[in-house]
Amino acid sequence: MEIPPEPNKRSISSRLNSFVASSKVGKRFKITERRTTFTTELRAGTATFLTMAYILAVNASILTDSGGPCTIADCNNPSESCKFPPVDPGYTACLERTRKDLIVATVASSLIGCLIMGIFANLPLALAPGMGTNAYFAYTVVGYHGTGNVPYKSALTAIFIEGLLFLLISAVGLRAKLAKLVPKPVRISSSAGIGLFLAFIGLQNNQGIGLVGYSPSTLVTLAACPRSSRKALAPVFTAANSTISLIPGGTVSSEIFCMNHRMESPTFWLGIVGFVIISYCLVKNIKGAMIYGIIFVTVISWFRNTAITAFPNTEVGNSAYQYFKKVVDVHVIKSTAGALNFKGMNKGYFWEALVTFFYVDILDTTGTLYSMARFAGFTDENGDFEGQYLAFMSDAASIVVGSLLGTSPVTAFIESSTGIREGGRTGLTALTVAGYFFLAFFFTPLLASIPAWAVGPPLILIGVLMMRSVMEVEWDDMRQAIPAFVTLILMPLTYSIAYGLIGGIGTYIVLHLWDWAEDFLGRFGIRKAMIKGNNLQNEITNVNNSASQGIQVQEIT
Repeated sequence: MEIPPEPNKRSISSRLNSFVASSKVGKRFKITERRTTFTTELRAGTATFLTMAYILAVNASILTDSGGPCTIADCNNPSESCKFPPVDPGYTACLERTRKDLIVATVASSLIGCLIMGIFANLPLALAPGMGTNAYFAYTVVGYHGTGNVPYKSALTAIFIEGLLFLLISAVGLRAKLAKLVPKPVRISSSAGIGLFLAFIGLQNNQGIGLVGYSPSTLVTLAACPRSSRKALAPVFTAANSTISLIPGGTVSSEIFCMNHRMESPTFWLGIVGFVIISYCLVKNIKGAMIYGIIFVTVISWFRNTAITAFPNTEVGNSAYQYFKKVVDVHVIKSTAGALNFKGMNKGYFWEALVTFFYVDILDTTGTLYSMARFAGFTDENGDFEGQYLAFMSDAASIVVGSLLGTSPVTAFIESSTGIREGGRTGLTALTVAGYFFLAFFFTPLLASIPAWAVGPPLILIGVLMMRSVMEVEWDDMRQAIPAFVTLILMPLTYSIAYGLIGGIGTYIVLHLWDWAEDFLGRFGIRKAMIKGNNLQNEITNVNNSASQGIQVQEIT
């Protein structure tokens, strides 16, 4: 008697997928309709978080360079120079508190953004404070330790108002139309220009590996010297009584000048190892490439009494190490949340910053949303996709939330493509990312102890990834190539995204003025009359030339 074969038992994951797909959750997120599974969405969310987790350390480090809400009043010995090397211990302590606040602000804004996108738009897109706009905020608008034209609190106000405007144009459907008004070569090259800007930051000492330093003759040069060989610089003048004073309006730099021992910095070479690790992972298409490099360099830097330690034997180093040893700590935002100030709205620099944030957000977030939807196969023949309206509303609302927490504009991350590549097709992917950000709330001491030379390599390689867009520029057409190149080169070399955009748009207008004038005249028939007049004049000239040639022939005969 034959024993009938036992039916194949379904695995736990298969049963879980079937249960979720048939539940209210599965129907709400359209798991079956979009041909995905619950476990696939979890895997996709994990892959997305691993590729974008670097933002937790990088964003806080960049924004802390602005000084945040710290002022001269926080110095133990208040003076105009207390914010610059050698930095006053009181101001340094304020910066440390601000960095912790900004880590939590980054976590909270990312968490809320992902929740909004996942629940309402039902798209596999993760949100966090955007790279590029955070650098513009820190180094151009507010300036290093507040040396810019707009104070930190006023800059947050500009982002808040910009977020409300962004929400408004998203609600009325103007967002995509405004993005298309920007000249195509500028629109394409701005992404690559921001990438170069970030790479340049990653090559410097403040938030990078320190390969590039200051040169009095060539402006920049090779550096990578040890801490003991680095010096700060200041613009000074010598008075008649031989006293040396800081030039009015001048500031003391960070330690950007290498006296000697170039290429001998231990932290630089550790950063290079991190760069190689991330590069190799990217070449092999390994998920989480950025975070692996950051983790390796950071863990090595946590050992004390070494040449590469993140906790030197100084007052600041000892304080940082004591906080690091807590490992788990729920930090409460104390200074950056709700730090809006509407008093500076009457200044031109305020509105320049607002308009730039507004423009970059239109290009960056709108372009990212469309490209990710296209990558996931959601778009129709017109380029529209399901959930488009709610997606636009979601990231616009996230910008407002981010400004209230104290961080730069929140945007959809291009790293969402890793989750989509893993099969993510619903908002459950975004909710999974939100879950990971929630866990990050409890590990602020570890996140606050990531050194600059661990942050530099991913910044450089983000620049590599953002350079892809230059392939879309029509380099054979000089009217397209020149504005694109101007946009591309001005962003890193002027240390400003705004100046790059202004230069690119201005160049585009100048190069197209003649064509636009001809088109304008043609609409009123003036161009046709001018062409007819020129043709008639050419005919008369030709007849006269023929007649004169005939006379010459007769005379020769």
